[in-house]
Amino acid sequence: MDASGSLATGSARRYVAGDLLPESLPWDRFSSWLECVCVVTFDLELGQAIEKTNICYLSFPDSYSGCLGDTQFSFRIRQSVGHKLLLPGEEDNYNQEAPVVLQRDPAHYYGYVYFRQVKDNTIKRGYFQKSLVLISQLPFVNLFHSLLNLVAPEYFEKLEPCLEAVCNEIDQWPSPAPGKVLSLPIMGVLIQVTSTTKCVSVISKKKLLFLVVQNLLPAPLVLPTVNQLDLFRCFQPILIHIQMLWELMLLGEPVIVMAPSPTVSSETILALISCIAPLRYFCDYRPYFTIHDSEFREYMTRTQAPPNVVLGVTNPFFIKTFQHWPHILRIGDVKMSGDLPKQIKVKKLTKLRTLDTKPGIYTSYKTFLHKDKALIKRLLKGIQRKRPEEAQNAILRRHVLELTQSFIIPLERYVASLMPLQRTITAWKNPPQIRPFNQEEFMKTLDYAGPQLTSVLKGDWVGLYRRFFKSPNFDGWFRLRHQEMARKLQTLHLEVLCETVNKSEVEIVDLVLKLREKLVKSPSRIQHLPVNQQLLHKLESYINTVISSLPEDLQAVLQQY
Repeated sequence: MDASGSLATGSARRYVAGDLLPESLPWDRFSSWLECVCVVTFDLELGQAIEKTNICYLSFPDSYSGCLGDTQFSFRIRQSVGHKLLLPGEEDNYNQEAPVVLQRDPAHYYGYVYFRQVKDNTIKRGYFQKSLVLISQLPFVNLFHSLLNLVAPEYFEKLEPCLEAVCNEIDQWPSPAPGKVLSLPIMGVLIQVTSTTKCVSVISKKKLLFLVVQNLLPAPLVLPTVNQLDLFRCFQPILIHIQMLWELMLLGEPVIVMAPSPTVSSETILALISCIAPLRYFCDYRPYFTIHDSEFREYMTRTQAPPNVVLGVTNPFFIKTFQHWPHILRIGDVKMSGDLPKQIKVKKLTKLRTLDTKPGIYTSYKTFLHKDKALIKRLLKGIQRKRPEEAQNAILRRHVLELTQSFIIPLERYVASLMPLQRTITAWKNPPQIRPFNQEEFMKTLDYAGPQLTSVLKGDWVGLYRRFFKSPNFDGWFRLRHQEMARKLQTLHLEVLCETVNKSEVEIVDLVLKLREKLVKSPSRIQHLPVNQQLLHKLESYINTVISSLPEDLQAVLQQY
């Protein structure tokens, strides 16, 4: 396979006279949305002799998929170490305001694929096989697949000139900006994106993003979100097991999803990951994974426990290779019809076979919480009464959202109590320390402030929390929360420093040195603090006022510092 046609890659940067602010260059705006656009062509003469990147292999369904016509799916790969060189904090400008589930991933690339395979007698192999691939750090699966739906058919007809025009249009787009309505014109179609910021409360039921694709003539096509898939459609054959799947994702358990096609594989994986939103999934996941992936050997080793990763595969070879994994989900084609598809069963791992493995969840896992029978009954009634798929999806999405919120709210409440009281913050001491997370202390709060306040589900909530504390998802969540609290402490300390008055000359000099240290020596740290420009201007003005109150000899010394 040969990868070609990368029309725009990582953004170039130019700096003026040592200033920290970059001057915009061509492709800067393009690079805020996409890393590059790739055209991948299957070449019978070269075959797999060229292993240029993982992108080549991941851009084609494997030989077992038999995909004819147009197919869309997605994948996720690790970035090379040191691939991009950015200014301190530059990569966080978007992430500072975006909800965690929509943040740019600095360690991975997302690949969004539009694959076409049609019969062509003029080609030696007998088939035309080509993929158009968008590579991005943004997890906007709905947005980029909608973009491919518009661009790819035109590209296959008009080739490179069409693609070049599209890339130039994207380079005119405004950068992603949470909290703003963005208009993204492409090929005569206007895509409107609206997003909220991470400041939205965890218990808010507002949508994080919604997308409107609007043509100037036809009626607009409204997509509910930029990143979320239709849970009801993706989970049709496994609806009765939604509770188990939610727990497996929450705990970061190793899971193999064996699907009939890359489309079903990638959509199922992304739907599973989104089940625990607004909690971020901190483990690794690969919506589509092949034996050619550079991490294949890393994942197939039996000398240690399987890694915390969710893999989507289509090749039955993986059933034998990964049969030591604790959870394997084998699913068939997802077909929408008026009736509920036959629900797959939970089976013992010992019943795994290689090529003739039947659909099922092969695991010995026992859920901590009981099934929500009322939810299943409601969804089944919806199918019988021909309830619209959008409404069914909304019911299921709200269920998993409220389930995650019921689980995370007690943790948020306890973590907030670890923050030092504001009255303990003084100008003449470093900010007080955040108290450490004590698991047993937290467990005691569950009796009066646990999930039972907001959830009707019964079961072993305490056991679920204890298992969660051992997972990468807890480590990642608490690390982010601790960083946010530390920044808040620094901000409160700056505000206290601004209000300091009536001190001796020695204390004033010490105060000025501390403020200078924060403002001058650590600009990147200040950039990451939740402070506004008004407070920074107030600090600078305060420093000048304080210095002017000192004797002239001290003023001269401090002005030179």
